Amino acid sequence: MHRIRLILAAGLLTATWAAPRPAHAHALLRHAAPGAGATLREAPMRLSMEFSEGVEPAFSSITVVGAGGKHFEQGKPYVVGGDPTHVAIDMLPLPPGTYDVTWRATSVDTHKTQGNYQFSVSP
Repeated sequence: MHRIRLILAAGLLTATWAAPRPAHAHALLRHAAPGAGATLREAPMRLSMEFSEGVEPAFSSITVVGAGGKHFEQGKPYVVGGDPTHVAIDMLPLPPGTYDVTWRATSVDTHKTQGNYQFSVSP
């Protein structure tokens, strides 16, 4: 009887040790405003992004580049409303044109993701 208990305990311990553990996800972009491909009548004063998990703004970046390579982001990314999945950056006034957005996010568990897209402001 004692031997059966030892075998069962060893089997349970092995199964627990070998069980799959949850993988840490990456901070994937869920939504951006302005979004990819958007054409806006009015220029926004900030660009906001919502990620699938919390982002560390001190180790993340958002750039907004217009014609001639001019940068329109102002300051550094910041958390909106205390929600680490919602990050924004303020922008300088945008004249009509097309803008390239490049983002790099470092999640709170240090995984890194990046992406880019364009939006336009109509005349």
